[in-house]
Amino acid sequence: MTAAVRPPYRVGIVGCGAISRNHLEAFAALPEAVVVAVCDVDADRARSTAERWGIEHAYGSVEELLAAGVDVVSVCTPHPTHEAVVLASAAAGAHVLCEKPIATDLAAAERMVAACDAAGVRLGVLFQRRFWPAAQRLRAAVDDGTLGRPILGHASVLLHREPEYFSSAAWRGTWASDGGGVLMTQAIHYIDLLQWLMGEAVEVHGHIGTFRHAIEVEDSATAVLKFASGAMATLSASTAASPSLGISIRITGETGATAELSEFPEGTDGRVTIWARGGAIESEQVHPADVDPNVDLAAINGQLIPHHTAQVRDFVSALSANDGTGREPAITGSDATAALRILLAVYESSRTGSPVRLNQTATQEALA
Repeated sequence: MTAAVRPPYRVGIVGCGAISRNHLEAFAALPEAVVVAVCDVDADRARSTAERWGIEHAYGSVEELLAAGVDVVSVCTPHPTHEAVVLASAAAGAHVLCEKPIATDLAAAERMVAACDAAGVRLGVLFQRRFWPAAQRLRAAVDDGTLGRPILGHASVLLHREPEYFSSAAWRGTWASDGGGVLMTQAIHYIDLLQWLMGEAVEVHGHIGTFRHAIEVEDSATAVLKFASGAMATLSASTAASPSLGISIRITGETGATAELSEFPEGTDGRVTIWARGGAIESEQVHPADVDPNVDLAAINGQLIPHHTAQVRDFVSALSANDGTGREPAITGSDATAALRILLAVYESSRTGSPVRLNQTATQEALA
């Protein structure tokens, strides 16, 4: 007897801003899912998005979208609104794929994870850079013993943003609407990579500052991290660099081997630019002279679509777990909470001047 073929998952996109294009493109590439509805607080924007993409329904509220009977909700709204959308989706029995950061405070993230667990639905959070082949190579080198247990790490995030980046969207650059600055919006991707490669972080000592941009939140930050394994790492991040120097993640393992992952210009595929082991060093130039270092946001998002697609494919595949044959998505709500916990600890440490044990991290409301 031939097994029944499941109809495609019905997907609703919440939020029709710039990043929604990545989600629309990613789901469109998968035969296992179809976007049947979009919604936005700007109903006209929802309608124009639906018309442009040939989507059947456009709504002005999450409640209307959920009432249409979607199986999956993809959350593309500003950071502090994620919790309300995720909780409503879980209550409606819909699986949720949420843009990073999962939330802007730890308590909200924990409520989101708990709500999805209680409802028996999957919660995934977008950290698409884990799906770079180069990032997978570094993780394999940790797992197979090539690097061995990481002992030292470094993440450098030196990016360029024009003043218009903040002035073009009223929610950017404020504690209330953005939840933070370079750490919350850009560096969280690389904080996630660092803790994915090095393990559970247990202590953070950091500082934040605002030097170049006329914003409430930080445009620069530094931190020292300690991990449960005893490993240590440093973090530096800024949107005040001109020109951008891109991103690098460097890991040294207990075997003595070192590997470095670089993203330059921002938005391009990460690549291994240092591979040093056994007395030999393989290296690749990080900053070619003929490459424009400063890339606008639309171009960055566009170049990330293949990796959004890889993560969306993984998430949809994981949904078959409801039939007893699947698994958790590659990046869960709990994984995303771990990255959030680290960056909130940087904020708290900067405020107090003291190291923060991560179980003592303050909620975002206390930082505004």
